[in-house]
Amino acid sequence: MELAHSLLLNEEALAQITEAKRPVFIFEWLRFLDKVLVATDVKEKQKKLVEQLTGLISSSPGPPTRKLLAKNLAALYSIGDTFTVFQTLDKCNDIIKSKDDTAAYLPTKLAAVACVGAFYEKMGRMLGSAFPETVNNLLKSLKSAESQGRSEILMSLQKVLNGLGGAAASCHRDIYKNARSLLTDRSMAVRCAVAKCLLELQNEAVFMWTAELENVATLCFKALENSNYGVRVAVSKLLGTVMATALIPKQATGKALRFPLVRATLEEVLELMATGFLRGGSGFLKSGGEMLKVGGSVNREVRVGVTQAYVVFVTTLGGQWLERNFATFLSHVLDLVSHPRATQTHVEAVYSRRCVSFILRATVGSLLGEKAQIAAAKDICQAIGKQMKAVEAVVNDANSENKAGAADVAASQHVMVCALQELGSLVQSLNATASPLIQEPSIGLLETVTSVLLHPSMAARLAAAWCLRCVAVALPFQLTPFLDRCAERLNNLKTSPEAVSGYSFAMAALLGGVHQCPLGIPHAKGKMVVSIAEDLLRTAAQNSRLSLQRTQAGWLLLGALMTLGPSVVRYHLPKMLLLWRNVFPRSLKELEAEKARGDSFTWQVTLEGRAGALCAMRSFVAHCPELLTEDVIRKLMTPIECAMTMMSHIPSVIKAHGAHLKASAAMVRLRLYDILALLPPKTYEGSFNALLRELVAEFTLTDNSANTTTSLLRSLCHYDDSVLLGSWLQETDHKSIEDQPNSASGSGALEHDPSSIYLRIPAGEAVPGPLPLGVSVIDASVALFGVVFPHVSYKHRLQMLDHFAECVKQAKGVRQQAVQLNIFTAVLSALKGLAENKSTLGPEEVRKSALTLVMGALDNPNPILRCAAGEALGRMAQVVGEATFIARMAQYSFDKLKSARDVVSRTGHSLALGCLHRYVGGIGSGQHLKTSVSILLALAQDGTSPEVQTWSLHSLALIVDSSGPMYRGYVEPTLSLVLTLLLTVPPSHTEVHQCLGRCLGAIITTVGPELQGQSTISTIRSSCLVGCAITQDHSDSLVQAAAISCLQQLHMFAPRHVNLSSLVPSLCVHLCSSHLLLRRAAVACLRQLAQREAAEVCEYAMSLAKNGVNITETGLEGVLFGMLDRETDRKLCSDIHDTLGHMLSSLAVENLSHWLMLCKDVLAASKMMCPYTAAPLGGGKDEESEKKDEMDDDTMFTTLGEEDKTKPSVAPRWATRVFAADCLCRVIMLCENANKAHFDLALARSARLKNPKNDFLVLHLSDLIRMAFMAATDHSNQLRMAGLQALEDIIKKFASVPEPEFPGHVILEQYQANVGAALRPAFSQDTPSDITAKACQVCSAWIGSGVVSDLNDLRRVHNLLVSSLDKVQAGKGSSSQLYRESATTMEKLAVLKAWAEVTISYYIFKCLKRFNFSNELPPDSLITLVQPELPSLSRLWLAALKDYALLTLPAEFATQLPPDGGAFYTPETIDTARLHYRNSWAPILHAVALWLNSTGFSASESTEETAAAMPNSQKRATSIMLNQTPGTPPTTKSLPELNKDRMHLILGVSIQFLCSPRPEEPVEHVTSCLQALHTLLDSPCARIHIAEDQLLGVELLSVLHRLLLTWDPTSVQLLVTGVVQQIVRAAQDYLQEKRNSLNDIGEKENPLALGEGGESGGLVPGKSLVFAAMELLMFILVRHMPHLSSKVSDSPSHIAAKSHLSEESARLVAATVTILSDLPSLCSPAGCMTVLPTILFLITRVLKETAVKSADNQVPPPVSAALQGIKTIVTLPTVKTDETQNQWASLIRSTLPVLDEVSVLTAIALFLWSASTEIIGVQSLQNGCINRFKNALNSSDPWVQAKCYQLLLSVFQHTNRALSTPYIHSLAPIMVEKLKAVERNRPTNNLELLAVQEGIKVLETLVALGEEQNRVQLLALLVPTLISYLLNENAFASASTASKDLHEFALQNLMHIGPLYPHAFKTVMGAAPELKTRLETAVRASQASKAKAAARQPPPTVHSTPTIKLKTSFF
Repeated sequence: MELAHSLLLNEEALAQITEAKRPVFIFEWLRFLDKVLVATDVKEKQKKLVEQLTGLISSSPGPPTRKLLAKNLAALYSIGDTFTVFQTLDKCNDIIKSKDDTAAYLPTKLAAVACVGAFYEKMGRMLGSAFPETVNNLLKSLKSAESQGRSEILMSLQKVLNGLGGAAASCHRDIYKNARSLLTDRSMAVRCAVAKCLLELQNEAVFMWTAELENVATLCFKALENSNYGVRVAVSKLLGTVMATALIPKQATGKALRFPLVRATLEEVLELMATGFLRGGSGFLKSGGEMLKVGGSVNREVRVGVTQAYVVFVTTLGGQWLERNFATFLSHVLDLVSHPRATQTHVEAVYSRRCVSFILRATVGSLLGEKAQIAAAKDICQAIGKQMKAVEAVVNDANSENKAGAADVAASQHVMVCALQELGSLVQSLNATASPLIQEPSIGLLETVTSVLLHPSMAARLAAAWCLRCVAVALPFQLTPFLDRCAERLNNLKTSPEAVSGYSFAMAALLGGVHQCPLGIPHAKGKMVVSIAEDLLRTAAQNSRLSLQRTQAGWLLLGALMTLGPSVVRYHLPKMLLLWRNVFPRSLKELEAEKARGDSFTWQVTLEGRAGALCAMRSFVAHCPELLTEDVIRKLMTPIECAMTMMSHIPSVIKAHGAHLKASAAMVRLRLYDILALLPPKTYEGSFNALLRELVAEFTLTDNSANTTTSLLRSLCHYDDSVLLGSWLQETDHKSIEDQPNSASGSGALEHDPSSIYLRIPAGEAVPGPLPLGVSVIDASVALFGVVFPHVSYKHRLQMLDHFAECVKQAKGVRQQAVQLNIFTAVLSALKGLAENKSTLGPEEVRKSALTLVMGALDNPNPILRCAAGEALGRMAQVVGEATFIARMAQYSFDKLKSARDVVSRTGHSLALGCLHRYVGGIGSGQHLKTSVSILLALAQDGTSPEVQTWSLHSLALIVDSSGPMYRGYVEPTLSLVLTLLLTVPPSHTEVHQCLGRCLGAIITTVGPELQGQSTISTIRSSCLVGCAITQDHSDSLVQAAAISCLQQLHMFAPRHVNLSSLVPSLCVHLCSSHLLLRRAAVACLRQLAQREAAEVCEYAMSLAKNGVNITETGLEGVLFGMLDRETDRKLCSDIHDTLGHMLSSLAVENLSHWLMLCKDVLAASKMMCPYTAAPLGGGKDEESEKKDEMDDDTMFTTLGEEDKTKPSVAPRWATRVFAADCLCRVIMLCENANKAHFDLALARSARLKNPKNDFLVLHLSDLIRMAFMAATDHSNQLRMAGLQALEDIIKKFASVPEPEFPGHVILEQYQANVGAALRPAFSQDTPSDITAKACQVCSAWIGSGVVSDLNDLRRVHNLLVSSLDKVQAGKGSSSQLYRESATTMEKLAVLKAWAEVTISYYIFKCLKRFNFSNELPPDSLITLVQPELPSLSRLWLAALKDYALLTLPAEFATQLPPDGGAFYTPETIDTARLHYRNSWAPILHAVALWLNSTGFSASESTEETAAAMPNSQKRATSIMLNQTPGTPPTTKSLPELNKDRMHLILGVSIQFLCSPRPEEPVEHVTSCLQALHTLLDSPCARIHIAEDQLLGVELLSVLHRLLLTWDPTSVQLLVTGVVQQIVRAAQDYLQEKRNSLNDIGEKENPLALGEGGESGGLVPGKSLVFAAMELLMFILVRHMPHLSSKVSDSPSHIAAKSHLSEESARLVAATVTILSDLPSLCSPAGCMTVLPTILFLITRVLKETAVKSADNQVPPPVSAALQGIKTIVTLPTVKTDETQNQWASLIRSTLPVLDEVSVLTAIALFLWSASTEIIGVQSLQNGCINRFKNALNSSDPWVQAKCYQLLLSVFQHTNRALSTPYIHSLAPIMVEKLKAVERNRPTNNLELLAVQEGIKVLETLVALGEEQNRVQLLALLVPTLISYLLNENAFASASTASKDLHEFALQNLMHIGPLYPHAFKTVMGAAPELKTRLETAVRASQASKAKAAARQPPPTVHSTPTIKLKTSFF
């Protein structure tokens, strides 16, 4: 392949490769040439190149090759010389003229035609002189050409016209005449080509849209007859465009026109289109009158095509045109459905309605912005009102002879349905933005829609009900009022059958919509519905005029009620079960008896009633599965079994009373099948036989004369088979109308099954469309058959399968097809059921029977049946699962394929092979792989039948997919076949190309990651790339989509080899394709690319912006945001969201302003229209229009500005804005993880100065606030939520950012007004609870952030919270309720939570104030805000906590809950309320603890207060909680009791939560809970409580231990240690109290013996507080210092490296050690002995591990804690009892361990100071200690020396002389030596100086300690040493600072000592005169210098009182 990459074709290389590979080689060369031509200078090689290229024309190139060849030749001439272009053109013309008509010569001819087209397209006018001849030539050969030639010639003509523009005017008529006759060509590809050619022609040929307009229309209608989808799209585009041009001509009347332009009027144009819609292509009668008289139905294909043309017409004219002319257009479109021709049968009427709805949805839904849509909704409202008035006039007209009037009413129902459905869809898509529609009384939307509920036709009533449901879902605050209004009208108009029916429809629809409204409806509405329904059912028999409607209505309402779910239905279940039981006869006898009674009307009512009851049951089973206990199922089975028995009696009833009962009977069967399919088959095993008889009779059409077929077959076949079934039409934008030409499944309409009005709509459908009853019953029977079949005995299975074969044999012709289709669907359904149940098909004879049935259908001429048979075969193989059986089936197909020559059996059996492999998998069918592949490869080469190629390639793809790596050996031959076919199969066989694309994709997946490799794999890889290139270039969208997914796979496995620079731009162009599947594929591919290479993707996309394609300066991101406004497909939108998300994650931080601008532009649409120009939905910007832009000026008479006005500019819709707001939050989060400067203004500004390209979030703060503000104040509720969320994020992230210009202020202060204004609307009366709840959160964040310190400023936001607090205190029943009670719960709890958070921050400020940390924030402001509310708040908080505690009880205690709910929840909404409590309890708990701690324990509740604050219901609840009868006034509890309750509540809630916090709980909850406990235990009251009951403490400790096991963050662990410390302290205080009281009484018993461990010293795990605490602390220590645990250190994996503890860990370890050392004080002496070894071991080990010298000589917290701990233990008073004395002594002795110098010395000093002599006086210990000190004194580190001196000082000063003397004796001499040595080695730095100073201090102390008689000797040591430190004057000047300081220090000390001991001093000085002189000199010098520099401060005198400078004083 590499050899093909040269400018000239490498002919030697070409000659060397095999014949088969040459076409690929040539194609690869042309691809290379196509890329490089643009960039190379071809002058000298042009001649050779032209030769090579023209040579290729006659080498029979395949379709892709000829396309590229033509493109390259044209490009070559356009950049090189054009001398020889006419020669080449002549050569091509000669080839075209040639008379050779053989198949072999065809490719050459086609290549020549392609070249001619390409020349003209590229060079246009340059070739002008030759064009008449060329065109004549092409037209002449057009007449004799076959279909491939015709398409190619027409495409060339299109290019000629494009290239020449107006210059070709002379040929326009000829081309038109020749082309138009081909519009009705046999070949669909030719029809498409003609349509495209004429579309090009109409750009210039004025006559097409003037004189010839009607003929063009007629031609198009004809072309649509028997068309396929492609033709419909092409022709509708032509028709729509021509009509639009006729209305608004593109050219101005100019020099090109010799006659004045005749513009068609809108009426004429629409009238023309309507003829097609109503009449089809048969003849063309001008006058409307005759048209009506002619019978015959409209051809469906024509109608669908014209429908698409309407959409093209409007899209071409643009959104603004539609806005201006909407009323006219609407009335025209609605007239279409009221026309008798459109509604000849009900099915036709439904189809016509679908078409009209499609026209409205595709235009209004996507071309209009939100404002214009609201205006359109008003117009629709008026149209409905007008129709309704006319209907009312007819209905009220008593003179019923008015036949025409009745016909009008019948026609008006269809108009109503279309109008109401569009209105519903509009409102639903507008969502909350539609509120103006409801609120403006002038529009009267609700009145209008409600009036239709009384329409005489059921279809219109249902449509009105549906529309109401849409409005209620869009605006949930309307839901409850609607329900009430309907209920009220239903009561008032009980006597009108229409009213009963209409209003019950409306109520049912509204109830069905509740599940889409998260806030729900009040619980009482359920009761209301039940009573209305009961009333209707009870009164049904009273009035025969109303019985039917009342029965239907009653059951419909009950069915709808079930959708509210178990929480509502639970209360009405007993009543429902009773109602169900009463509808059916109680016994068989009664059943028999009723057969004989009644007339036809009573039977109709009875059957309808039973159908209704079954329907309500089905709804119950579907929506309340939790309530289906065995008991309930048993009760349900009674009526159901009765219904089954009744089925067998119905035929005789119908015989007796007439066939009009058939429909009602069918309805009963449908409902029965539906409910049985939902119940477990075990429950009705007994009735299987009868049931199966019914089911089989149903779908084999035994009693049904119509040939009804099921609609389920497609859904039961595999999704991948869509290419064979054509079901990919379901994946197009036209899916809702494209069903029509294919099947009855498109004829869904609400009136077929009213119950669907309350059911959930299947995903992807806008309006529920249940199928006609006949089809539905068969569908239900097939589905149930699949459920039951796996549970039936083999004998019966065999009987049924044989019966099926018999049925097929009996039926003939069309009926046989229908029966067979139904049977196959049932069999597939059964096999699927078997596979899902993991059961087998049965013994040999069952298999045989099934196999015969299936094999027979593999040769059926109907492709759908063949498909189903293949699928069934695969499923059978899966279910049987035996190798021999599979081998037999495979062999049968092999033999068949080897012998058969006919298309049908070849396609059927090739699919059978594919399905076998698909269901058995690679391993099960491995041995057949070789044969299967070889057969299918052979079949795929059968060029005579594209159908065989399609099926065999499809099967091949299935095999490749299912074989996986086993297929590796066949990859090369398969690939080469795929490439060969891609290069030779004509492009018009799109199915073959689609399958080739599938095969290519499957092969890429099979080779997988190997594709990255080098060497051998590269040929496979390049073949794949060539394949992708060919499919990418194909004209069919589905093939292009396949190419994209292949490239996507390649990119996944071999990203380096996929060229993004060409892929990305092509994907961007596809984003505007008119094909949904192509857009989906493009976005899915972009999503994958953006995950890895977002930056490259955006860059390549921007390269398109220069070429003026669909990308503007906002880049790909802008286009994707724009798509979100137009696309409705779920999958596509979610992929766009993901793509934007990936791009955001990788690019937003680098490119902040760009992304913020994007979001801002989108969000700004909340306020105004936005500058997005969205490309129109029909893909108006396809390649054609790009080419139009390149035409010459004088051919385009475009009036300037015309284009821009008509293109739709749709402001971003609400859903897009919500997404933008979410993006904003994501940007903030991404910045948080990026750079600190994003949240620091000063840093950001300085970084900006260094590099202006730097961009930081903080610089955009005003934009962020503005965006959040716009979102938070929008109409749309979702957007408000997103806006408030963004605001909260902004406040939290920026609260502490200081304002550099105003110190002491923060940057957010200037935005107070915005924040206040954004929050205020959320607290208005009509705001939904969820928004208010969110706003409360933002309020608390704002107040708690401390941004605002001024009281008045805080008031603004604070008042909002106060007002909502008043609402909370108002209690339950006060406000009129719109939503579910739990919504109120949510709101109230949110308010309490917000207050709690504010209170917490107030207390935090208070603490800071206490420690003087915070001076900039006067917390007084907060105090004034919080203080007044605290009394009521605390009460509400405690009530909420009490509720929470009750709600967290396990299910088995449900009976103990108060029957009428708690303070803030009602019993009916418990489940939803739990969630809200779960979100808000933690801050409330913390706040309550703070309050209790500060005042609360002394605050009691006075009864009056409580009573005043609570409404009645709450009083009742309280009294129940206090276990009193509601009548008696509650007795006030004493304060201690109250406090006890509060303590129990708080501890209970905490322990319950901390036991097992769910992993998804936010860590804030855990920390809040721990902080609450900590705070609580600060207060003495709580301490006593927890200490009195030791088990409580133990329990709490063990729960905390559990918490530590699951929660890792250090913050949590620190809080835990805090709580543990509090518990231990509490126990200590309590024990102390007890001991003191014993002392006071002066008992005999030793007070010290109190405490854990008692006499024996045993601690009981589970009861001992000390043990629990040690367990927990040990866990923490081991977590941070693993080598403490012997288990860890013994394990082989452990490496004994000392890890350096992080700061947090160090704090933790310190805290742990402190608590450990406190534990012995809780024990009795014996207990102490039990725990001390462990505790001492741990503390000393910690000391040893952590006492590592640090650079700055800081003492690490664990060290000081350990030392402090040792001191605590050593000084314990408890242990001084006789029994334990010795044990204690030996313990302490063994504790002095090996540590680093300083810490160990400190420890020794501590021991010496704290412990008693007998412990430390032991000789061996003493020697050890002295040695330690010696080593330290000799240390080289001055700091160690200094510390050592300090510690010696303390030891020497010890009061107990016996202890200090040995130390003085051993260590003093060494010290003196050390200090003497300093004279020779003066200190050089401060540390060394410090050491000397400390040493001198020790000496001085010794002098002071000595007795008078020894003074002289001691001074004789000290004084000379000091004098030796003095410098003489000369030395002084040059000495270092440290040296000078030493001199000063010595001098000061000498001056100080002299006066102290005058006698001894003199003696010493006298003995050594040389000392005296030195001293005197120094003193003089000092005085002189003082006099000189009076300014110099005298050095401070050093106090002789010895001080120890340790970080913490331990003494």
